[in-house]
Amino acid sequence: MAESEDISNSSSNSSSREDMHFFEGVEKLLEIWFAPNPANKNADLRKIPRPMWDALLKTVRCEIISFTRNDQIDAYVLSESSMFVSKRRWILKTCGTTTPLQCFEPLLRLASEIAGYSEIEDLFYSRKNYKRPELQVSPHRGFEEEVAFLDSFFDDGRAYSLGAINRDCWHLYTLSRGGGGSNKILKRNNHVHQLHHEHDAQMIEASMQPDPDQTIEILMTELDPKVMAIFTKDECSTAKEATQKSGIHRLIPGMIIDDYLFDPCGYSMNGISKNGCYMTIHITPEPEFSYVSFESNVASSDYGELIERVIRTFHPGKFIVTVFANKTSMAANANREIEHLGTIDQWKRRDIQYSRFASYDLTYAQYCKYPS
Repeated sequence: MAESEDISNSSSNSSSREDMHFFEGVEKLLEIWFAPNPANKNADLRKIPRPMWDALLKTVRCEIISFTRNDQIDAYVLSESSMFVSKRRWILKTCGTTTPLQCFEPLLRLASEIAGYSEIEDLFYSRKNYKRPELQVSPHRGFEEEVAFLDSFFDDGRAYSLGAINRDCWHLYTLSRGGGGSNKILKRNNHVHQLHHEHDAQMIEASMQPDPDQTIEILMTELDPKVMAIFTKDECSTAKEATQKSGIHRLIPGMIIDDYLFDPCGYSMNGISKNGCYMTIHITPEPEFSYVSFESNVASSDYGELIERVIRTFHPGKFIVTVFANKTSMAANANREIEHLGTIDQWKRRDIQYSRFASYDLTYAQYCKYPS
């Protein structure tokens, strides 16, 4: 997260400190998988050079702060959250009033002209409901607007909202494979080339047995002020001190951590491992609008222990868990596992929903600290 935004103007005399000082911690998460290119075995998103990423992120209204890499993945800490780049998967997670969908067309051009990819295999755009939606800018002023934007590119997109839409909820846009839509991007204007090649027999066979893939997100609000104080310059002078003092370094052992402590408050970190797994945490600590997100693609047949470690670290009043897993993942039975997690320590599950897509299963659960 970046420094908090001052949303007041010179003529405002608001009596509320929150109205004068607010930052939207809720992130917009865009994940795109590009299909293997049989004509270019060396296709790789990591071929895109740093200056081009810098230019692309300007359209999102954020910038790169720090960078780490290994043989499997490049990880960028941003002024507003994170970006991860691997061979054919690209992840952008940004908070505040950033506009990640605005970089969609530039990304497609870079993928085609530099990286060597001509087709999108899958796409996921998701976010929790905003605390202050009226502060967002186009095309992110509402989920309906975001859906309309993505529908202008895809004829097989599907939009979903899980949870209570008048309380905490979570929005998702993804592509429907086998749902009647064609597997292509629609041509909007002269700048975008169609990514239209039909899957040949080799790609169809490969898609029947995908590599294991999974993602867990834990989105936390109403956090313990004593824990949140760690992520301020008043309490810690460096990011490493905040990481150690909070216990973040113990959440997933073996991660190489790249962390950043903002001034006067706020914290972001990326962790990457040799096998290509990542984790990322972003913290907005101000008590009026505290928010923490945790995300990882680490594989597990039992996420219960990880969820418990995360919530014991941050002590939220409420949190949402989402787990995506495909059929070959160790986490393929996450829905059954989370169904049995009716209570986790002091937190009681208030909602649980399942969705089955062509390639992935999704589990959504919402918990509150009882007796709330």
